[in-house]
Amino acid sequence: MANLPEDLERLRLAAHSQIAAAQDPTALEQLRVALLGKKGTLTATLRGLGSLPPTERAQAGERANAVKKELEEAIAARAAALEEARRAGLAEQEWLDITFIPQDEGYGHLHPITLIMREIRAVFSHIGYTVAVGPEVEDEWHNFEALNIPAGHPARDDMDSFYVGSGALLLRTHTSPVQIRYMEQHQPPIRIIAPGRVYRRDYDATHLPQFHQVEGLCVDSDIRLSDLKGTLEYFARSIFGAERRIRLTGDHFPFTEPSVGVAVSCGICGGAGCSSCKRGWLEILGAGMVHPQVLRNGGIDPARYSGFAFGMGPDRIAMLKYNLPDIRSIVEPDVRFLRQF
Repeated sequence: MANLPEDLERLRLAAHSQIAAAQDPTALEQLRVALLGKKGTLTATLRGLGSLPPTERAQAGERANAVKKELEEAIAARAAALEEARRAGLAEQEWLDITFIPQDEGYGHLHPITLIMREIRAVFSHIGYTVAVGPEVEDEWHNFEALNIPAGHPARDDMDSFYVGSGALLLRTHTSPVQIRYMEQHQPPIRIIAPGRVYRRDYDATHLPQFHQVEGLCVDSDIRLSDLKGTLEYFARSIFGAERRIRLTGDHFPFTEPSVGVAVSCGICGGAGCSSCKRGWLEILGAGMVHPQVLRNGGIDPARYSGFAFGMGPDRIAMLKYNLPDIRSIVEPDVRFLRQF
């Protein structure tokens, strides 16, 4: 290895040329491994130190270490130069407009149905009502027969209801079955509301196949129609405003007797009549005194107790309160709609 110093010098000069020619960090790293790695060129050259005479070995080792250090510094300098060139290129390709004002981050909004449902619960909780729930897949007894809706009734037609399987079960068409289930397990006094989803085969500007309903039930000694009127008047004024009035008109529901339709005075014209209400009134719910047979079906003696029930659609309440022209906007995925509330 008498030519070791010459070999080191040739390696040093060639390495500097290769380092300067490296065009990217990957190529530079591969070159570093090829020169300085365990199987690198410089490492292989240094293995010849042991064959040198002792008098030459120290000088040659010192020179070899100096070459190694020089190449490490050259590689580091080239890496820094490549990084600087990369950043300079980014300045041409990627730029930041410091005058740009980004749009403010949007915030989530509660859906109008959620708002109405919460408000309804709060209104009735103030007068002692609690929330009751029941299954959305019902049997025909609780959904129909216990509510005086016998076989053959138009409401039981499969054109109007979503039956499950062989037809013994169906998606509930109203939350009234919750009343029966609650009466089966509790004796008066009873004051409940039953909010939840219901399902019917209907879809147009004022109807949805899946919508919400809040059923109310009050059963106790000596409950009268005047109690129902006072309760609903309190509800209407709490939701729509203290100046609103309600109107009860005769109606028919199989599970109440007598039955009434309930309308609230129009908030736009005050009941005088306008394009929104036509005659000054807007229908909001159906109600009535619980039919004695329905009380019996729930396990309550109608000779001792009486009660009233009412059912409303929060979707329609939302339409009236927020002046929504089309109920289908409630289920459309448009965030611009939600931002209104």
